[in-house]
Amino acid sequence: MSGVASGLASLGLALLVCGAQGFFLPNVTHLESLLSRYQQTEPHSRARRAIPRTDREEILMLHNKLRGQVHPPASNMEYMTWDEELERSAAAWAEECLWEHGPANLLVSIGQNLAVHWGRYRSPGFHVQSWYDEVKDYTYPYPHECNPWCPERCSGAMCTHYTQMVWATTTKIGCAVNTCRRMNVWGDIWENAVYLVCNYSPKGNWIGEAPYKSGRPCSECPPSYGGSCRNNLCYREETYVQKPETDEMNEVETAPVPDEKHIWVQPRVVRPTKPKKSPAVTYMTQVIGCDTKMKDKCKGSTCNRYQCPGGCLSHKAKIFGSVFYESSSSICRAALHSGVLDDKGGLVDITRNGQVPFFVKSQKHGVESLSKYKPSSSFMVSKVTVQDVDCYTTVAQLCPFEKPASHCPRVRCPARCRDEPSYWAPVVGSSIYADKSSICRTAVHAGVIGDESGGYVDVMPVDKKKAYAGSLRNGVQSESLSSPGDGKAFRIFAVRQ
Repeated sequence: MSGVASGLASLGLALLVCGAQGFFLPNVTHLESLLSRYQQTEPHSRARRAIPRTDREEILMLHNKLRGQVHPPASNMEYMTWDEELERSAAAWAEECLWEHGPANLLVSIGQNLAVHWGRYRSPGFHVQSWYDEVKDYTYPYPHECNPWCPERCSGAMCTHYTQMVWATTTKIGCAVNTCRRMNVWGDIWENAVYLVCNYSPKGNWIGEAPYKSGRPCSECPPSYGGSCRNNLCYREETYVQKPETDEMNEVETAPVPDEKHIWVQPRVVRPTKPKKSPAVTYMTQVIGCDTKMKDKCKGSTCNRYQCPGGCLSHKAKIFGSVFYESSSSICRAALHSGVLDDKGGLVDITRNGQVPFFVKSQKHGVESLSKYKPSSSFMVSKVTVQDVDCYTTVAQLCPFEKPASHCPRVRCPARCRDEPSYWAPVVGSSIYADKSSICRTAVHAGVIGDESGGYVDVMPVDKKKAYAGSLRNGVQSESLSSPGDGKAFRIFAVRQ
């Protein structure tokens, strides 16, 4: 299950103390006997699907994709297949609408991850990615640390959803989704709560064991796989034969109430007090006045693009220098002096240049600058252009990262980039993205533009990250990347309308 629950912790420890046999699962006959309790009681009745086919395929695809890209790489990670027995047992528990792991007699033999949400639609992949994202708090225990047992290395509230997902010997999964009219979650009653239950076999999260062996992918696969490898997973041909399926075999769940409030929680974690708010929209461009000085405004990473008002030509704000301007100069009047802007105002980019020994006065474009003969920090100004791009344009193509600064044009994205194939328009990362990502699909993923409308975005090239975590946002599934190579990264921002 998603962790050794409080009621089973003592059992898990007892298994360790009692000896090696504690690590072996019940035999197949016993497990089948347990699972058979959740099958249809009438042998001739047609079993209805506990989850739509598209959701089932999304869950299975995402599990195998994430299992194949763990870091450090796994040498014995096995390909996971869908199991209808596990699906039926998950459906039976989901219909109970109890926010806890269960049933207890089945948890001895299977693992289980749970998720629930209410409000606007969330696909199962959203929750699967949330389980996997616990990796950010998990430190893999290398073999030399496991003497005789591996340490638990979770710096967050919980990592056991992640470890169950990537438990190498867990090869079967079955999930169900049920809409509960009323569900008690941490003492609060949620109406039309969408409950996701995923059951796993053989179970993972054995105390004192690592979730997988580290090493070259597929180098330690069990002999039964015959040396076959697929996307870094031990793979057996004809592992799973999908049965023909009709629309009548799919159970359509009740749609949740169209309320924009939503929350994702996990069992046995600190109780949330209120639904999480959506992330605030952030802007790279700062709106300033004619008298705004560089040293007063530039105190963060997004201090290189400004919107100047009109009418600064007659303003009395001082500027020092020519070409290189001293940091106590007015940004907008420096842009006028250099000829980057006219008196109508507009966008200007700033490049900080460090300390300059002195600044020389001059008169240009109707603005007179002053001199200053002592070392001080300096900056330069440049014009911002607007460029139309397609759904496939990347930051690596448009404006690669350079030091001390790289300025990108303001980008205008077309509509309907969301559904472009990821192999043509990839999105890698969350919040900070690899620069090989499609700018416009990334903008949809980040929520800075709508897919139906497209629109303007600002991008800021930054140095590369050590790793990128994928996520499902606004209908776009971004990819994770554990070894970025030589590529750089970027941040993306909304533009004020």
